[in-house]
Amino acid sequence: MTTRDGQRVGEAAQHPGTAPARTRLRRAAALLVGAAMFAGLLQAQTAPAAHADSSANGVDVSVDSLSPTVPAKGDTLTLTGTVTNKGKQTVSGAELGVEIAPGGPLTSRSAIATAAGRGAYSPGVDGYEISGHSAAVKDLSAGMSRSFTLKVPVKDLQLGADGVYQLGVSLAGQTRATGYRQILGMERTFLPWYSTANAKSTRYTFLWPLIDRPHLAVRSEGDDQQSPIFLDDHLARDLAPGGRLQQLVTLGRNLPVTWVVDPDLIATVDAMTRRYQVAGPGGDLDHTTSGTGTEDAKRWLTDLKTALTGDEVVALPFSDPDIASIAHHGKNVAGTLAHLNTATELATTTFETVLHITPATDVAWPVEGAVDPSIVDVATSAGADKVIARSDSLGEPGKPSYTPTSARPIGGGTTAVVADAGLSKGFEGDMMRAGNATSAIQRFVSQTLMITMQAPDRQRSIVVAPQRMPSASQAQAMAQAITSVESSAWAETADFSDAAKATPDPRANRTVPRAGAYPASLRKRELSTDAFRQIQSTQAKLNGFLVILSRKDRVTTPFTTALLRSMSTEWRGNPGRAASFRSAIGVYLSDLMGLVQILPKTGTLTLSGRSGTIPVTVKNELGQTIEGLELELSSSQGNSMDPGAPQPVTVEGGHTRSLKFAATAARNGLNTITAQLYTKDHVAYGKPITFTVDVTSITSTVMLVIAAGLLLLVLAGVRMYHQRKRRAAVEDGGDDGDDGDGDGEDAEEDTADGTAKGTGNAQDGAGPGQPGDPAADTAAQSKDPSGTGEKVDR
Repeated sequence: MTTRDGQRVGEAAQHPGTAPARTRLRRAAALLVGAAMFAGLLQAQTAPAAHADSSANGVDVSVDSLSPTVPAKGDTLTLTGTVTNKGKQTVSGAELGVEIAPGGPLTSRSAIATAAGRGAYSPGVDGYEISGHSAAVKDLSAGMSRSFTLKVPVKDLQLGADGVYQLGVSLAGQTRATGYRQILGMERTFLPWYSTANAKSTRYTFLWPLIDRPHLAVRSEGDDQQSPIFLDDHLARDLAPGGRLQQLVTLGRNLPVTWVVDPDLIATVDAMTRRYQVAGPGGDLDHTTSGTGTEDAKRWLTDLKTALTGDEVVALPFSDPDIASIAHHGKNVAGTLAHLNTATELATTTFETVLHITPATDVAWPVEGAVDPSIVDVATSAGADKVIARSDSLGEPGKPSYTPTSARPIGGGTTAVVADAGLSKGFEGDMMRAGNATSAIQRFVSQTLMITMQAPDRQRSIVVAPQRMPSASQAQAMAQAITSVESSAWAETADFSDAAKATPDPRANRTVPRAGAYPASLRKRELSTDAFRQIQSTQAKLNGFLVILSRKDRVTTPFTTALLRSMSTEWRGNPGRAASFRSAIGVYLSDLMGLVQILPKTGTLTLSGRSGTIPVTVKNELGQTIEGLELELSSSQGNSMDPGAPQPVTVEGGHTRSLKFAATAARNGLNTITAQLYTKDHVAYGKPITFTVDVTSITSTVMLVIAAGLLLLVLAGVRMYHQRKRRAAVEDGGDDGDDGDGDGEDAEEDTADGTAKGTGNAQDGAGPGQPGDPAADTAAQSKDPSGTGEKVDR
């Protein structure tokens, strides 16, 4: 087996019993191809080589697993990982070894962070190789990787006092450019060692967040079931086996955690358990496709109900509103705080309806636990008396030398529950890489032991609040770390409510940072005042729409939840999508309101005379009856025309209704009429329409002509009446042969000259004026109009 460089010779001399069996001096001499007489020169050249910075073009060493995480006496430590040649030359004669840092356990939490961030190998702080446990590595060409496994009995580590030890895995080798061996790469990790177990255990509360960004659009598919439309189908992927949310539920079920849940996620998944639609490319809500996550959503909700059984559950306000943004930009915009209160109330309703669980709703969690007085004020206004802060926000001026208990009374009956920043941020970053996850786990567990060892005679209560939306790999690493801490002898677990009620440390800071101390990096990602004004404007329009609906709930629920989603913390970092979401709510509301409208008129209506009827039609294309509206007409001519009194409007869904207005005019001419719908509070609803009415009154000349015509009709009627009366009389006289003059002689017509003569009866022809004889109405009259017995029909 090959040996290490000349530097290791010196270290072996300082630590008897730990040097390899083979002499390092002989191996170093072979590297220089020199004689024994040059031994002094050999040492002079090899010592600096071990100190060389090998990080630039060296070998990357990754410890992908370390087991057990918390070793005990009699255990064997197993380390697996990979080595990768990052340089451009082949590494030959390579060997892996395990180092333990000198000086015993680390003395502080900051020392862990310092050691983790150190670069090149340094023998003074990285220590010496554990004898007998190195492993040769075949030549590594440029870019090549090889896996390794190292086993070291815990007894060979010669661990002493309880605490956290720095452990290293290094690779030594040489390249053609150097010609001698040196440390080309090293990975440091940390080993918690607790053998005496004589300290008071620390109580840990682990928050387990179940939060996601908004997915539901305000619009629904226009079918009988009002199928919801999702902006995308990413949630289906996260609920599927192996997905982020599925992993969080599966892992959390077996962990001693307090669940912190956004009720909107519960409501959204519940919507997925039925038929749902997904927007098309670019968010196209008019060309949707069927969602794919229904079965996974059903399974996930069932698993969640099981996982939450017996655990403490904290419900954030619905859709996790950004209380820091509200405090800094929205609280002075009308209605914003009311939205926050609604979100808190809706949290309880959602849990009880979907999961049949009553959660705690008196907890606020600002972004990254950063607080200032205005944030605390907004949180408490929404009913929270516990605010999850973080220690890097609520600092420790003149802090004690140990990590204090999380609970801090900050006045007004409010408790700041200060999560530990180091532990809470321990799993941020890429945990897909096994080496990163292992490093994070070992640091997390070691930090918890270090907290206990800081003040072994004090029992403290510490809260861990990780990132809001951990990935699946982050959740897996967190779960492994929590399990290790839970099973350790220096820690026990507690619910969040217990942590909030823990006896505060009198030495801990209880002063909320001033507004100017709020991190600028967080402030610049907040929702703007204009965003809250846009939300308020949409709410005002919604209020004006609701008053006309017979089924208000069908509109109230989707729009209220959509407006709450528009204030979600999860929009941070994506202002473009947040703005699009807000705008889409307003546009859709305007579209719905536009479905109730006055139908326009074309052309000019004519009003002939001083009064008449003006018809106006209202159309309702909504799926429900509208009521509580009035239709009002007004004239551009002022008092010269009265278009009629306002009329109430009630129209069933999908119908139209025509209303007739009794209009009167005082003079002729064109009038511009405006028709406008109003609510009961006389607030204009929708767009008005205008049309023209032409009043054409009747003149005196026309009246004379009409009167003359009527007189002629009357006279004609009188004449006809008299004619018929005379005919009746003639018919009555012809019955006895009397000609009507009383002398008993009949009239006789002289066919030669038409002269009337009395010749007796008229049996050979019809008498004058007899019906059916057209000659009676057309014969010549007597030359002597006064002749006795003569009768003329005209």
